[in-house]
Amino acid sequence: EAGLALAEMIASLTKPTASIVLGGGHSIGIPLAVCADHTFIVESATMTIHPVRSSGTIIGVPQSFYYFERMQERILDFIVGHCKADKEALRALMMNTDEIANDVGSIIDGQQAVQLGMIDEIGGIGPALSYLHSRIQRKRKGTAPQKNTHRTAEAPKKKMETQDDI
Repeated sequence: EAGLALAEMIASLTKPTASIVLGGGHSIGIPLAVCADHTFIVESATMTIHPVRSSGTIIGVPQSFYYFERMQERILDFIVGHCKADKEALRALMMNTDEIANDVGSIIDGQQAVQLGMIDEIGGIGPALSYLHSRIQRKRKGTAPQKNTHRTAEAPKKKMETQDDI
């Protein structure tokens, strides 16, 4: 949950932000990748989308699994709230059993991340710095767009499910 908290902090910054995915990003790296105002990924980078997991001891009761399900929904909601990707498409990639040996999930490359709407564009440090410089200049001139205007509208708050609802 600390990684999601970091992504929330970055998303709340009032200064222009950009993120770049280099190499491989997975797990909580995906919310960190999408939390900026504008996102970049190099073509050779990959993003691994997988369900929430734990390497610690888990008590085998329904409440434990319900907790993981709720955490997974919070992460998915954050991701789709900060990019243009479809929630059900991400869930399908997350639950894919055909791609990763001995695991569940999907590995997507830079082009796929852009096509899915997870990342705004292909690019590295140069384009990210250019984006930031242009945002700073527009902000100084008073013509900068509001933060995250290119993102999807925030989903309406829904009733929190309880264990009795399952």
